[in-house]
Amino acid sequence: MHALGGGGGHGGLWGWNLPPRKPERLRSKNQRRRPNSKSSGSAEDTGGAGYRFPFKQAVTAGALVLTGDTIAQLTERWRRSNSSKQQHSSLSDPLDEDLFQDVMRTLLSDHSWLRALRMTSYGFLLYGPGSYAWYQYLDRCLPKQTVSNLTLKVILNQVVLGPSVIAVVFAWNYLWQGKLLELPDKYQKDALPTLLYGFRFWIPVSVLNFWVVPLEARVAFMSMGSIFWNFCLSSTMNK
Repeated sequence: MHALGGGGGHGGLWGWNLPPRKPERLRSKNQRRRPNSKSSGSAEDTGGAGYRFPFKQAVTAGALVLTGDTIAQLTERWRRSNSSKQQHSSLSDPLDEDLFQDVMRTLLSDHSWLRALRMTSYGFLLYGPGSYAWYQYLDRCLPKQTVSNLTLKVILNQVVLGPSVIAVVFAWNYLWQGKLLELPDKYQKDALPTLLYGFRFWIPVSVLNFWVVPLEARVAFMSMGSIFWNFCLSSTMNK
């Protein structure tokens, strides 16, 4: 855009060797061409269609949601196996080695790949693109890095994005499981406690995210924090 707008400057340079009226005609032609140049430039900037799927952010979010769900599944199976392991308190118990092998077999097997796919698709299709669009919107509305803008971004992140994420992930999982009729009970039972628990974690993370992390890295940074949060969500979703 800036390069195209400089066409009038080139006309001035050519005016050193041409009659004085020709640069004026060149400038008038350039002025008539500018609207078309701007429209073509804006089309290139928007990719022609006005929207580009944020593939990088979606893949990052999907991978980290999968990590959080994997940790949640391993933790759940470990707790179940550990309860039986505690029954054998002596390390010299001849069954201890067999029990340890059984525990490891339990941890490494019985993995719910459908649950993992469910959570990963949520991260890839919904959380990654949605949160990236949200951060872009906040930066357009509050571009200056002031304390008031930072505070407002953190507040909006908690009262808008937080409830939206919980509502969407609950609905997405229950849709996959064919339990949409049970969704209102799930919201009533777990939505508010999950949101309030998340405030304690996400408020300091959001301060760091908006204060020091550049826009293009914010989804990745928040998704890294989401490893812990997705562990909580995945555990809550599968009670």
